[in-house]
Amino acid sequence: MARPLLCAGVVVVIQVVLSAFSLDSPAHLRAKREWEWKKFFVYEETDPSEPPQQIGKISNTHANNTTEYILTGEGAYTFFNLNQHGDIFVLARLDREKKKTYRLKAQIKDIKTKREVENSTEFEIVVNDINDNSPVFSESYVNSVNERSEKGITVLTVLATDEDDPSTPNGKISYKLMNGTNLFDIGPKTGMIRTAVNTLDRETTSQYKLIVQASDLSGSGPGSNSATTIVTININDINDNKASFAKQTFRFDVKEDERPEFKIGILEVEDRDERQNKKPVFNMSKFSDLFHVKRNEMHDGVLTLTKALDYEETKAYHFTVEVTEEGLVQPADISGLARHTTEVYITVLDVDEPPVFTYPVYNFSIDEGPTKQKEIGYVSAKDMDNTGYRIKQVLIHNINAGALQRYVIEHFDCPVEVNHETGRLTLKRELDREVQELHTFQISALEISPSGQKSYALVNVRVKDINDNRPELVGTNVYICESDKNGTVIGTIEARDKDYDSGILSFTLAQKSFNFSLHDNRNNTANIILTQGHFSTENSASNILEVKIRDSGSPWLESITPLHIPVCTCHADRQRDYCRPDAQTAVSASALVTILLCILTILVIVILFALRKSYQKEALVGLGKSSGEIHQQLVTYDEEGGGEMDTNGYDVSILSSACQDCSVCPASGPAMYAVVKKPSACTGDMAVMIEVKKDEADHDRDGIPYDTLHIYGYEGPESLAGSLSSLESSSCGSNLDYDVLSDWGPRFRMLAQLYGVEGSDSDSSY
Repeated sequence: MARPLLCAGVVVVIQVVLSAFSLDSPAHLRAKREWEWKKFFVYEETDPSEPPQQIGKISNTHANNTTEYILTGEGAYTFFNLNQHGDIFVLARLDREKKKTYRLKAQIKDIKTKREVENSTEFEIVVNDINDNSPVFSESYVNSVNERSEKGITVLTVLATDEDDPSTPNGKISYKLMNGTNLFDIGPKTGMIRTAVNTLDRETTSQYKLIVQASDLSGSGPGSNSATTIVTININDINDNKASFAKQTFRFDVKEDERPEFKIGILEVEDRDERQNKKPVFNMSKFSDLFHVKRNEMHDGVLTLTKALDYEETKAYHFTVEVTEEGLVQPADISGLARHTTEVYITVLDVDEPPVFTYPVYNFSIDEGPTKQKEIGYVSAKDMDNTGYRIKQVLIHNINAGALQRYVIEHFDCPVEVNHETGRLTLKRELDREVQELHTFQISALEISPSGQKSYALVNVRVKDINDNRPELVGTNVYICESDKNGTVIGTIEARDKDYDSGILSFTLAQKSFNFSLHDNRNNTANIILTQGHFSTENSASNILEVKIRDSGSPWLESITPLHIPVCTCHADRQRDYCRPDAQTAVSASALVTILLCILTILVIVILFALRKSYQKEALVGLGKSSGEIHQQLVTYDEEGGGEMDTNGYDVSILSSACQDCSVCPASGPAMYAVVKKPSACTGDMAVMIEVKKDEADHDRDGIPYDTLHIYGYEGPESLAGSLSSLESSSCGSNLDYDVLSDWGPRFRMLAQLYGVEGSDSDSSY
């Protein structure tokens, strides 16, 4: 595409007056020299030609055949060239947008010596602009304006740039709207877009897209360049449309047992405005004490219940609801069908209601203690459904006891019972105000019907106080210092009464004291005063005052309390150092009970031990014969082989018959004592058998000796001699000395002979 010819030029004439000094003149004479420039300029984007295009000429008065021109500076010999005649040529294509001017320096030198014959000078070559660039929009444009804005409101400003010389028509830009001129206009030079009308409506058009054109050369004439951009303008919503109901009539059903704040239904509202500008306000024609319409998050009307309904009282409701707008811009847009009122119909549904008590809370009072007045009062409830069902009152919850489940009265520790038919409240036991002043419980009224509806009421029974408690002494910090003198207040006592209104307590001494006196302060306290001093901790006598305290009740009650007053050694400010303990004159009840329990335990142990011993004794006696029989057999037992007299006194057949008589044989089972081994048969010589038994008894150290088989470890009743056995008995004479048997007399002669002891002469003669 051929570039259009542009006719524009700038002629720059620079005349320089130079002062030069002749270097060869010894007198340094001043001579006037002068550079002369011809008019020259260059246009950008001009293609180089052959020969090169001449743009100007320079000259100097010293120029001759022996001198030459030298060019230095920006673009020297690359973009520009200088010949010997001072002509300047363009060697390359220039771009003004990259570089507007070139600064060059011209010199004149001697050809041979290369020395300057004149001072150099600087000059500029100006690049002239051509319209080679189009306007450019640097960004996209989006903005908004409220609907119904006034005419001439600035919406936004567009801006385009052109790299051409702004001082020439090439860089001067003008703006123009390509559409939407009936609603908006734009400043041709400023690019400011304004509203042209005041009737913008978001509900009609919520967004506009405008095409803006920017042109150079002021938008006129051939060769101008242009560019376009799209401007988006959003229309902001305002509250300029009236709200209206979606329906002319709304119908709802509500159960009569629904609680307040119950949501009955939604009254849908239509509004052409956006939600944030949808601000309906609802007004009811009547029944505002029962119903309420409030705005929800969707800006619709929510019909809620304010107070519980009663089917038996009113079965249906009808009212009108009006909707208005808050913050509505006037004049409002009333286009479309507007329903500013609606009719609401509510039908109340019947439900089986629980009984209703006459009062939600019942308050009663009764005296504490024994009283003839067992009746507290009555509670009553009725069935609001008028069905004729009977009501049954049941005491279900004693709040003070903490029970939460329904209970039968006799199973719980509640002091009040209720008559299931009449609702009569009576006492089950005496009440004590000092234990619990207020008894609070719930009464349930149960409808005897298939549904078993139930309601509750609160009952408070307050116990009234009577004067049934005696005063008690509580402050007893009283003591005597050895240094106390007569008239010293040795302490203050205090009393209290558990009764509610016992009045002022009075103090007196039950018995007159020579050492102490009492002063009643008339404020439930009294001072103990020392009347006779000179007490010592070495004196062991106890100081006890009997204090009588009387209340002001009707009838009055009094108490007598012993007050122990110790004697102490004290510091100067009556601070106790050491107090003599009171003499113990009696044992406390707890200590006495402990002692009796210990004695009883010891007696039980002794009795059990005695019973055990008695049982062992009876068992031993039952195993054999009596001690007399044992003693008789012992004498005749060891006379085997003796004289004829001894033989006749012993019946050997008894031993033989005992072996054959199974009726006297002991029953099988574990033995209580170790059993001595016996021969397997009863036949044979009796002397041999006895000798064998004797030998076994002598050598069996673990077994019980034969002759003490039934009385080992127990000497037997009424036995003076006791047992004759020895665990260390043996037939060997090396260890035991049996000579002592000869000293026992003729009755033990056979025993002495049996153990190898020879009888003396005296024994033989006996």
